[in-house]
Amino acid sequence: MYLLAAGILLLVSLIVSRLGGRLGIPGLLLFLGVGMLAGSDGLGIQFSDYQLAQALGTLALCFILFQGGLTTNWEETRPVIRRGLSLATLGVLITAGVMAAFAHLALGLPWLIAWLLGAVVSSTDASAVFSVLKERALGLKGDVGPLLEFESGGNDPMAVFLTVGLLELIANPGMGVLEIVPLFVRQMVIGGVLGVVLGRVALAMLNRLQLQVEGLYSVLSLALALTIFSLTAVAGGSGFLAIFVAGILLGNADFLHKRSLLSFHDGLAWLMQVAMFLTLGLLVNPRELLPTAELALACALVLVFVARPVSVFVSLAASRMPLRHKTMVAWVGLRGAVPIVLATFPLLAGVPQAQTLFNVVFFIVLTSVLLQGTTLTRVADLLDLRETRSVPPTPPLTYTPTGYSKNALVEVEVRSGSAADGRRIVDLHLPAEALVVLVDRAGEYLIPGGATRLVAGDNVQVLAQAEGLREVQRQLGHPV
Repeated sequence: MYLLAAGILLLVSLIVSRLGGRLGIPGLLLFLGVGMLAGSDGLGIQFSDYQLAQALGTLALCFILFQGGLTTNWEETRPVIRRGLSLATLGVLITAGVMAAFAHLALGLPWLIAWLLGAVVSSTDASAVFSVLKERALGLKGDVGPLLEFESGGNDPMAVFLTVGLLELIANPGMGVLEIVPLFVRQMVIGGVLGVVLGRVALAMLNRLQLQVEGLYSVLSLALALTIFSLTAVAGGSGFLAIFVAGILLGNADFLHKRSLLSFHDGLAWLMQVAMFLTLGLLVNPRELLPTAELALACALVLVFVARPVSVFVSLAASRMPLRHKTMVAWVGLRGAVPIVLATFPLLAGVPQAQTLFNVVFFIVLTSVLLQGTTLTRVADLLDLRETRSVPPTPPLTYTPTGYSKNALVEVEVRSGSAADGRRIVDLHLPAEALVVLVDRAGEYLIPGGATRLVAGDNVQVLAQAEGLREVQRQLGHPV
């Protein structure tokens, strides 16, 4: 029965997510909604195991962050590193502080509980935003996109640390605030260092460990990700930071079966995301949200219109980003799975008012997704930051780097008037290390030979190293 229920919930989630993509509703909201409808106040599935939900959430975040690192383009991300780090550290702290001040002064919560609420909702989750952008083939101009991607992966360790640190202060009233600062430094340093070191070890193992079956490389990458995350945590570092850093390192290097492994981890991350949101939806009883609705709505509005903008503009004060770019970053402050997972920590620690805190956080996430997630494209239009990106067609031939050679499979168009226009391939005297493997002529694919005559408009797939590729590009009419 459990397997049947899980299968049906996954199928329903995927079906409604397709409908939601057309309507501009983030999948996150729909997955949570399916879980809530299937819960005790809906179809009657009873689930209240917060410890299991927390464990599943932690595991899911591990693989989601790893996949986020794998798909991070370092060349695009490098220019925004300083701004991203500022948002992921100072921005998270400012968000938590503003929310704590509001919760204490306006709502009367004790300072530590108020700070705990601020810490739990301090991290962003841009996965829902980028899923909507992908559905509509949209992009954001400038470096707003890479900045948001880096922030969404880099701010989770800070939020986790603040939550755990505050729980320590609540459990030990005699402990001073400054006593947790060395803990933060140690976690970040160990997490960053082990992320780099273990990432390099993982890269070497993927390239040098010869496995008999290609499918075993997926198992190997899975084992490596779990080892990096858990070993860093055991060593006293931030496993979330380590797995994100290791993912970036691997994603920007060549290794065996890279294309298939990227596809595997993309699917795994989506599975973890759907499973996590369904589980968190099952935890919540909608009737319990109503008594806290007014309190939660006030917190959500302060978070969206005050805390997030203040944190962004202060964190990026030294940046020369245009005002409209900063405004877009401020609006794309979606709260998602991480705050809900972090809200289970106080429940398991037995903190007073923990259940109310959990319900408030859940309501904040729903409000954030509804308000910000559904208006993202409109805000981008108002700020003139909307950029339509055409999706390139998938070529019939793909090339997976081995990790040892420097070859690349590149598609080059034959331009009118170039040296190659109207000439046979054999007459071009291309470098010996450059191999023309396929010709796309108006949608018809030709297997080329030396006698094949190229014409303007042909898209030629060439396997070559950088030096040979430059010569091919020159003859096909592309200045280098």
